[in-house]
Amino acid sequence: MTDAPLVIAGKTYNSRLLVGSGKYKDLNETKLATDAAEADIITVAIRRTNIGQDENEPNLLDVISPDTYTILPNTAGCYTAKDAVRTCQLARELLGGHNLVKLEVLGDEKTLYPNIVETLAAAKTLVDDGFDVMVYTSDDPIVAKELENIGCAAVMPLASLIGSGQGIANPANIKLIKEQANVPVLVDAGIGCASDAAKAMELGCDGVLMNSAIANAADPILMASAMKHAVIAGRESFLAGRMMKKAYASASSPMENLI
Repeated sequence: MTDAPLVIAGKTYNSRLLVGSGKYKDLNETKLATDAAEADIITVAIRRTNIGQDENEPNLLDVISPDTYTILPNTAGCYTAKDAVRTCQLARELLGGHNLVKLEVLGDEKTLYPNIVETLAAAKTLVDDGFDVMVYTSDDPIVAKELENIGCAAVMPLASLIGSGQGIANPANIKLIKEQANVPVLVDAGIGCASDAAKAMELGCDGVLMNSAIANAADPILMASAMKHAVIAGRESFLAGRMMKKAYASASSPMENLI
């Protein structure tokens, strides 16, 4: 089966694995892991990562070039729509008019669960302001559809809590979100290992975004490679179509013409 490419906001991407830039020991490790993942898109927390705001600090863009990667500014650390919108506007200024952003508006510091009321408000403001919004959200299919209707370029339901490594807590809802969506659906947050990434892709998701699963691994570079292969394998498994589950055994070899 020929696979359709991943297209977000009119741009085609070869990789369905999106990676974060935080939690690495230094910028060199960030670059090595990103290279090993063969990711096209790397997300950057504008409130935590220097991409030119501070001339006296190391600049991520010196090792992760915008000429090679799509830089995806995100609003991590924002708890109100107002702060999220302001952060995206700063990112657009720093990146010379770049409109693709990842919106996340958090509800509390303990769970980092999305505040849906503030997320919806911020999404509408940003879309009206010309941004292409990829939005972190809960695994609620109704909310996901509303974000699509607002005009978001991609919907990104959580697998489980950010940085928890718990894997996909509610695969049924992720599948529902994907089945009704007319924009890309990418699982975001909670991935812990390669099998989690493969499972997300087997559900039919268009991609997976992760940071902690790679950066917090004992060997981040090797884990980045593992995640690359897991996403590819999961996608191919989805396209191939799994066999039907059966209640009883079914012999691999036919019973006719036995010797």
